[in-house]
Amino acid sequence: MAVVVMGVSGCGKSSVGSELVAALAARSRAARFVEGDEVHPQANVEKMAAGIPLDDDDRMPWLEALADMMREVTECGLWAVTSCSALKRAYRDTLRRRCGRGLVFVHLDVAEDVVAGRVAGREGHFMPAALVASQFESLEALATDEVGDRRGLVVDAGGGASCAETAESVADWLCRTVKY
Repeated sequence: MAVVVMGVSGCGKSSVGSELVAALAARSRAARFVEGDEVHPQANVEKMAAGIPLDDDDRMPWLEALADMMREVTECGLWAVTSCSALKRAYRDTLRRRCGRGLVFVHLDVAEDVVAGRVAGREGHFMPAALVASQFESLEALATDEVGDRRGLVVDAGGGASCAETAESVADWLCRTVKY
């Protein structure tokens, strides 16, 4: 089983993803976290740090590398939990094709003003606050055929619950609906 925690920069993908691994472990599901930002080629990091949004050509090799990493983790018998923006349907379809069966998307939905505040307040990350608007422009929310049993879940991550609480509810949903 592979789970992609998706959404715009600053929505909480890394924090919720890390907490999700712990929540799954508490439910006897061994999982490994793959931090999507660490898989970006250096050219992508430099481009984003310079305030230049990535285009499809920039993202494809990164998405393919992430999918390959997720597949390797699942082939070892672990759940792969990955942080990845997966902003467009085409990106998610690429991940689905390369990962194969058993890929679920968890979209952390957050308002743009909340994300802008989070990104402006974080230190040591290559993604500048100036690119938040471009992330929302690119975002294609999960379509109807991408949500529900064994496909995907949209979660309000706008500040009402902690990352740990969000991860707990996601883990509950996964264990209830996904039988892998």
